[in-house]
Amino acid sequence: MLLVSSAIVGEPERLALSTIIDSGWLTMGERVRSFEEAFATMHGAEDCVAVSSCTAALHLIMHALGIGAGDEVLVPSLTFVATANAVLYVGARPVFTDIESTENPLMSIVEAESLCTPRTRAIILVHFGGYLADREAWQDLARREGLYLIEDAAHAPGVREVGAFGDAAAFSFYGNKNMTTAEGGAVIARDPAVLHRVRQARGHGMTSSTHQRLNNRTPIYDVTTLGFNYRLDELRAALGLVQLGNLLKWNEIRRSLDNHYRLLIAKHCPEITVPFSQARTSAHHIFPILLPGDVNRQDVIDDLKANDIQTTIHYPPVHALTLYRNMYPDVVLPQTEAFAGRELTLPLHTLMTRASVEHVVAVLEGSIQAHARVGYAA
Repeated sequence: MLLVSSAIVGEPERLALSTIIDSGWLTMGERVRSFEEAFATMHGAEDCVAVSSCTAALHLIMHALGIGAGDEVLVPSLTFVATANAVLYVGARPVFTDIESTENPLMSIVEAESLCTPRTRAIILVHFGGYLADREAWQDLARREGLYLIEDAAHAPGVREVGAFGDAAAFSFYGNKNMTTAEGGAVIARDPAVLHRVRQARGHGMTSSTHQRLNNRTPIYDVTTLGFNYRLDELRAALGLVQLGNLLKWNEIRRSLDNHYRLLIAKHCPEITVPFSQARTSAHHIFPILLPGDVNRQDVIDDLKANDIQTTIHYPPVHALTLYRNMYPDVVLPQTEAFAGRELTLPLHTLMTRASVEHVVAVLEGSIQAHARVGYAA
């Protein structure tokens, strides 16, 4: 089956893992530090902190910024649930914000400004699909309202501008991302003091790590702040170093496949809308489309699956999930709901070829035509 996403792992990754296993040191050590330095350099940052997941990264950022009970954080509903969950972890309240439009499914700055209150402390800006938001406009709003600006950059590793939007950025290296450590994430922060707090909090608030104590004169440590168990291990860091070496090349392959999709869909499936038609910096993490309103999405999913093509949906709106619907029953986000009701994500990854894209579009064209005819006859 042609999967929606597929990681490239091979002999270099196997060798990197074997080297760590042979070394006998599996927890945080030299590989983690090397990975942090290399990832920071790629994004034009002074430093970064590697952690166990993007969810952990978001939690640590808000913890380090002092966001907590009584505070509000603006978040999009068109995101993975972890974005909102991390707000709850620090005791704050997520305020769900609509997207700009189905053509530009990034958080609406107009809606965000209208939702600001004296309790608003931060905005979490999600680079949906790997497409970057308008940096200057959001920085402007954050300055005017006195807010922290946090980037959920799970979809956008390798884009140099990411991490330079606001106060901090959270990255994901989950198995379906542009590069992977299987599980893992990272934090970039503008203020070194914030990054220091993130670094200490990822390891129980301890003043030194096991590896540091190995090389120190004394094994004594202290705990000076509340912390968590959000560390990245040496095995994942070793994977990350290999993957990072290919990331920019892989992102370029994704860009080329994305362009091929757009040309073919415009020619063969003009009824389909492809978001982000205007040029915009992107890591091209996923390829979302909007099906025609008169076509049943499940029929198209079934047709593609019958032809060994996996699809998925990005995302069920967070405010519509049972947990959040029960917590915030009055939230209505028309643009988000309209987008999520018609969205379908097609395969996009670096193991694909132009022929793979052509096959997907051919099957998609047949499915749309078949079900549109049925709908018309009815």
